[in-house]
Amino acid sequence: MQTWNHTMQNTHLATEIAHAAARLVVDEGLDYGPAKRRAVRDLGLPARTALPHNDLLEAAVAEHIAIFCADTQPQELRALRQLALLWMERLAEFRPHLAGAVWHGTATRLSDIYLSLFCDDSKSAEILLINRGVDYDAQMVNGLHGQPVEALTIGHPLPELDTVVGVHLLIYDLDDLRGALRPDSQGRTPRGHAAAVRQLLAATDTATSTAP
Repeated sequence: MQTWNHTMQNTHLATEIAHAAARLVVDEGLDYGPAKRRAVRDLGLPARTALPHNDLLEAAVAEHIAIFCADTQPQELRALRQLALLWMERLAEFRPHLAGAVWHGTATRLSDIYLSLFCDDSKSAEILLINRGVDYDAQMVNGLHGQPVEALTIGHPLPELDTVVGVHLLIYDLDDLRGALRPDSQGRTPRGHAAAVRQLLAATDTATSTAP
């Protein structure tokens, strides 16, 4: 019984942290990791408190959006997917795949866009940006399976949302593409190519046009 009670307490605490973090993700645009750590602090919990799994946080984000942002989020998501597709078409030679909240449908106007590029030459995408006069910042981030990869970040103004969207280009080797498409813990494709993004946009347009 004591073990069962301990498990239930941990489950309840993880859910509480997830919902607190979801508010930070949606309302302040925090990434999942920082949002979970700040939620622990905001709730007055010990720094070593176990953090909820991303699947639980994603479910909490979707619930928060459904309750508080149902009137605005679909239009914001569509604008972000259109912008993502624009960059995917510009970078088509590098086999771009959209990941993250914009792909999974939980993005809002404060969300960034994450594109995975699978390149024959790791410097080719950066050279293309330079040749086209595109300003970007380069940094190392955690990529597939937690290994460090280079990310090129572009700030793209999006007037319809009155914001500047961060477009992050994560640079992978071509050989990484197969592993990048393995189903996630929920059985979903973790990222999609340009044709898949077009299908999402078309489905949204169809749903909107047939709505009463």
